[in-house]
Amino acid sequence: MITRRGLLKLMASAWFTGLAVMSYATGAEALGKPRVTRLAITPARWTPGLKLRAVVLSDIHACMPWMGPERIAEIAAEANGLGADIVLLLGDYATSMKLVTGYPSFQETAAALSTLKAPLGVHAILGNHDYWADPAFQAGESRESRVAAALEAAGIPVYVNRAVQLRHQGRPFWLAGLGDQLAYRPSQQFRRRSFVGIEDLAATLGGVDDDAPVLLMAHEPYVYPFLPDTVSLTLSGHTHGGQINLFGWAPFVDNPDDLAHLYGHYRSGPGDLVVSRGLGCSAVPMRLGAWPEIMLLEIG
Repeated sequence: MITRRGLLKLMASAWFTGLAVMSYATGAEALGKPRVTRLAITPARWTPGLKLRAVVLSDIHACMPWMGPERIAEIAAEANGLGADIVLLLGDYATSMKLVTGYPSFQETAAALSTLKAPLGVHAILGNHDYWADPAFQAGESRESRVAAALEAAGIPVYVNRAVQLRHQGRPFWLAGLGDQLAYRPSQQFRRRSFVGIEDLAATLGGVDDDAPVLLMAHEPYVYPFLPDTVSLTLSGHTHGGQINLFGWAPFVDNPDDLAHLYGHYRSGPGDLVVSRGLGCSAVPMRLGAWPEIMLLEIG
């Protein structure tokens, strides 16, 4: 039988352990130098001989002190050193987290990202927080996110339900960007009972007029089970790998669609899916078992 003193010791031990874990999660991981995750993948519908080296960055969630412009620029410099052919940004440059000391302007975040360089350029889509952080968009007063305007002004093209054809090593491929699937938040003021997306898959792929492989950027991986077999590879973020991930258990993720494709490489459909655990934090400034990452893909 446990004694009163033993119970107090056990409670104190649990308290200090919890404090240590929280300190680690808010310090070491949340503010840690991103690790480079290298993944070699050859999708089923990929042009033989076409080798594409892509840096993928997702879920930056700019805010102070966790992800200010200086840290974003440091991450960009590290990414530049990987010698990628192309850089792909998968959305959520903004954040709605409240445990912050300040928010950089969208222009400051875009300026830090504009230091990214690659022969085939830097290309971006938007995430849900990029729309949620824009009151005019949520009110229906604007059809374009202010984040998109800042990125475009900084020289980074933003893809919303459109695709372009690029060429590498003399071979073509399509780069497509899907509109965000959670762009509008539920709101009594605006009479929205649930999330409303602006994704239009038909429009996104409507311009693809040949059999060159399609690389699709979609912030949330929800669209993956519904893609046609013309899409060779889908790249997503959004889930943060759970952000708190205890040996595969993500206690703060309650959306079955997020749990279905939480992190990593999936091949359960006609094409492949890769989900990045991203860089920043959402809701709380903590990461545990989900270290920030720069993803380097060797495609083909």
